[in-house]
Amino acid sequence: MFFSSLICIFAPDMLKRLRKYTKSLSVRLSLMLVGAIAMLLLVSLGVMFYSSRKALKNEALLNAEQTLEGTMQHIDNIFLSVEQATGNVYFHMLEHLDQPELMFDYSRRLVESCPYIVGCAIVFVPDYYPGRELFMAYVHRKDIDPVPEEREQIGSGPLKDDELIYSESFAGRPYTEQIWYTLPMEKAEPIWTGPLKGNDAEDEALTTFCLPFQDAQGRQAGVMAVDVSTELLSQIVLSAKPSFNGYCTLLSHDGSYIIHPDTNKLNRETVFTQIEKGADPSLGEAAKEMISGRKGYKQFKLRGKNYYVFYKPLQRSQVKGRAMEKLDWSVGVVYPEDDIFGDYNRLLYIALAIAIVGIILLFVLCRAITHRQLMPLRMLTHSAQHIAEGNYNEQVPDSRQHDEIGLLQDNFQRMQQSLAVHVSELEKLKATLNERGEVLREAYRKTKEADNMKMAFLHNMTDQMATPTAIIAQDVAALLDFSRENNTEETGRLANDIKQQGKVITELLRHLLNASETETEKEDAYV
Repeated sequence: MFFSSLICIFAPDMLKRLRKYTKSLSVRLSLMLVGAIAMLLLVSLGVMFYSSRKALKNEALLNAEQTLEGTMQHIDNIFLSVEQATGNVYFHMLEHLDQPELMFDYSRRLVESCPYIVGCAIVFVPDYYPGRELFMAYVHRKDIDPVPEEREQIGSGPLKDDELIYSESFAGRPYTEQIWYTLPMEKAEPIWTGPLKGNDAEDEALTTFCLPFQDAQGRQAGVMAVDVSTELLSQIVLSAKPSFNGYCTLLSHDGSYIIHPDTNKLNRETVFTQIEKGADPSLGEAAKEMISGRKGYKQFKLRGKNYYVFYKPLQRSQVKGRAMEKLDWSVGVVYPEDDIFGDYNRLLYIALAIAIVGIILLFVLCRAITHRQLMPLRMLTHSAQHIAEGNYNEQVPDSRQHDEIGLLQDNFQRMQQSLAVHVSELEKLKATLNERGEVLREAYRKTKEADNMKMAFLHNMTDQMATPTAIIAQDVAALLDFSRENNTEETGRLANDIKQQGKVITELLRHLLNASETETEKEDAYV
């Protein structure tokens, strides 16, 4: 909440600063250059890492194929050794079927003959021996804890009595109700059964080789069941790990684990019970692909980690006299994704980190170079701003570069010098025009004064002429009145003419006086 508030407060300010910062030409040029290089670099890295991942995947497939073949061969060798050891005892046992007391010796001999065998049961059909409805000679090892290397070093040899368990029963139920007896009796051929679980097993999970046998009359007499501990089998097979964290697994047709590094899964659990307990569904999909009898690989997730399983059906080597029944088992080699692509992913992260750091350093370097190369442009911008403010004598230094920017600086310098000269000439012309304007204003003032004097003179003259004219008019009028009284016609005519001429003069003077006053008012209004 606190960080969200900080982001809301400072984000607008940061965006403004970023926009302002990216307005710089050097920043934009650097970003364009670095962006182009980064795109080329990322495409190259993408192609390279795609090819590398594909090569790693192919290599993993090849390694898985080799591991699968090796694992299958290892498992088959164990099964073959169990089958051969069983066959060796089987032929000796057939000669003494009428001696039930020897059956325990044969079971013991078989357990002692092969380090992979943990138990052997020789059972007969009901009432095979008179007076004994069921008969089973079962011998089982007490301790199977030694590691595979030690088990193989033990090899065949006599076992102490305290290392064996002799019993005539198995798992608390009649053997005639258990699959390791009923199935081979039904098919009348040697078979391998999957792990015996539930009521068909004891405390440990067992894989059983079941060999039915006949008596001298050709009747089905019983079954020799040889137990191989799946835990021991897992220890032997898993001793050669396919990778540091990888492991091998062997599934039966129902999803039961025959081989698995987690021995807890060998007793009661199947792949599908794990799904019921909440495992990722992709595990079930991978298991279905495995038990389908096909060959391939599948990705699944387990406990939050990604895994690859490479699988193929278990194929057994053809040996003369060997029963080749179909087992419907599938061998799988499980690799954690980190074992396959771990180094690749680390290399990818390192390469991306180096690329990011390199791009940042490249941007800083490009920024510094472009900043230095564009310094004349910033100086020209500063000078142009000063010139625009009226500082026409702003000095533009000589350029040290011989590229386009240098030519621009030289031309800008010549332009500034030319502009300064023109401005100086304009200043001089302005000063000259101001001086001439002062002279003209002075001349106009003097002319106006002369006009005013002239108009004043005319005005005075008209004023002075008006009075005598008026007197003349008065005298003429008196003379005319006098001539009328004396009846002198000539005098009257002359006086009348004088009067008329006086009127004309008076009218002219009045017009002249009005004209002078109008001109004076116009000149005053203009000024």
